[in-house]
Amino acid sequence: MTPPVGGSAAASITSDRAPGSPGPAQAAAQDRRKWLILAVIAIASLMVILDATVVNIALPSAQKALHFSNAERQWVVTAYALAFGSLLLLGGKLADLLGRKLTFIVGLIGFAVASAIGGASGSFDMLVAARASQGAFAALLTPTALSLLTTTFPDKKDRGKAFGVYGAIVASGGAIGLLLGGVLTEYLSWRWCLYINLFFATAGVIGAVLLLHQQRPKVRPKVDLLGAVAVSAGLFCLVYGCSNADTHGWHSPLTWGFLVAGVALLGVFVWLQARVASPLLPLRIVLDRNRAGSYVAMLVAMAGMAGVFLFLTYYLQATLGYSAVVTGLAFLPMLVAASAAGLTSNIVLLARTGPKPLVVAGMLVAAVGVAWLTRIGLHSSYANDLLGPLMVMGLGVGLVTSPAMNTATFRVPAADAGVASATAQTQQQVGTSIGTALLNTLAVSATAHYLATATSRAAIGVRPSPALLNLALVHGYSTAFWWGAGIFVVGAVACGSLLRNGRLAGEA
Repeated sequence: MTPPVGGSAAASITSDRAPGSPGPAQAAAQDRRKWLILAVIAIASLMVILDATVVNIALPSAQKALHFSNAERQWVVTAYALAFGSLLLLGGKLADLLGRKLTFIVGLIGFAVASAIGGASGSFDMLVAARASQGAFAALLTPTALSLLTTTFPDKKDRGKAFGVYGAIVASGGAIGLLLGGVLTEYLSWRWCLYINLFFATAGVIGAVLLLHQQRPKVRPKVDLLGAVAVSAGLFCLVYGCSNADTHGWHSPLTWGFLVAGVALLGVFVWLQARVASPLLPLRIVLDRNRAGSYVAMLVAMAGMAGVFLFLTYYLQATLGYSAVVTGLAFLPMLVAASAAGLTSNIVLLARTGPKPLVVAGMLVAAVGVAWLTRIGLHSSYANDLLGPLMVMGLGVGLVTSPAMNTATFRVPAADAGVASATAQTQQQVGTSIGTALLNTLAVSATAHYLATATSRAAIGVRPSPALLNLALVHGYSTAFWWGAGIFVVGAVACGSLLRNGRLAGEA
């Protein structure tokens, strides 16, 4: 390094630094740059995460405008999850092979174009195709964003802060989507729930072009095409089968047939990964106990929370009469609690305790919050009956998701960062899909049984009163909440068995 021209003081300062190390000004610039990169990653990740829920509140308006049926409307949501969940691993591998900057920018631009087409849709088919395209580009963008986060923050202290922010986004993105969807639908149009992504994507592309460096591997292995087909088809079958349970029931071949096919294809995928020279998902990534436990934690957390967003949204609007905006606002306390828990767990606690006590405690806390929701009734008060459970759930999920996401990518080699990140995100999507299908089926069955029991002595042809219908619906929601709490308890046991005691290996 060439010493600066000047007096002895300057020379003294230079000599105190190790050869080749950055000076104070350069180090400060590098520090600012990585936090700006975090902001870009956060914008892109928030766009993808909230898009899973922002359209939910807009669905009634979109259905009225495009004239599609009640049976068809689920596919506006499902098309996104199908493409997202089934292509995530392939997207992570492409990020590792093609370079993260290029993949990140392509994902942002593709997501924006798909969003613009969806907002301009003149038919149901066009809207569903746009949502599927959004999911496909989200599958490219999401693992790239998380692998960029992993490689940008290798230092333990900064990494904890960065993953705290990311975990808070993961934990609260769904609630932000509900709030934003309510505001846009009520004051602009349902189409703006899709157009809004153009602003997120533009900011992300500008930041990526200015801040990111292209990261290409020196040696590019071949893509495992058979593995990509097997895992994508397997995850597609699982998500599709679970989605079919809503309309066809678990006994239908359209449900269990796809589930069986999905399990078989995933078995083929694992068999292939143990034998091919360049596997899509190197088994060393998932055979690490801490990493495996983190993947289970993400799957369980999303499955357990799926019913909360789904059923509370209907309960607040249909039963309590809340507007779309007020419904979104009702979830804000959970957002705040999740953000606070996510930041605290990663910045303060994870380095001291390791992931196991945080994840297990978070699962149990979330179980308490979901179980608390079973007390809802036809005339529940938000302050007395909903605020407490929402904050407890947010606290629990924040304790789970932030440490789990950090641990899932801890000390992963740079060449595997994309696929490791994609595996974590895949668990989220599969967990959401399975949780939604399972809990919705249980809720519908409980509602039907309640109505059958209550009207068994009524005359044939007499319709249940609106009050009785509402009671049956609330009973169905409560049943789903009990099952959701049970999912979290099972998750606590599973993660407690998988995760290692103590701090992460290599931490001081």
